[in-house]
Amino acid sequence: MTAYDPATVQLSPSQWVADQARRYEESGGTEATDMNGSPCLLLDYQGRLSGDWHRTVLIYGRDGGDYLVVASKGGAPVHPLWFHSLVENPEVHLRVLGERFPARAETLSPEEKARVWPHLLEVYAPYEEYQKNTDRDIPVVRLRRV
Repeated sequence: MTAYDPATVQLSPSQWVADQARRYEESGGTEATDMNGSPCLLLDYQGRLSGDWHRTVLIYGRDGGDYLVVASKGGAPVHPLWFHSLVENPEVHLRVLGERFPARAETLSPEEKARVWPHLLEVYAPYEEYQKNTDRDIPVVRLRRV
């Protein structure tokens, strides 16, 4: 497993995600911090197969002091790779605006998801359509500062 160093984290193979992550990080969290008006954070996570650190940009909601992210993958029939990695390696690092800190990931229970889902739809309404377009239950992950 690779030691965590935010300067050497691998960016997403998706060009637009990589570009947004780069702008977010290089600006110290003052640019590229939203997606069409929805707030975004940077999630640094350890790959479950490689052990290397990766970075993606995710829309987030809040639940008290915790951050909530949705493993929607745009309603695709499979979970995003980052979600599988968080299940195996829940220790992550976040950048939220100008702040960087370690956190722990936990998938919400169906009851917890039902409680926070309306808030997440307020943050990003397309999640509702994504859930309708797939047979899988789209997970919601709590990211709690450690």
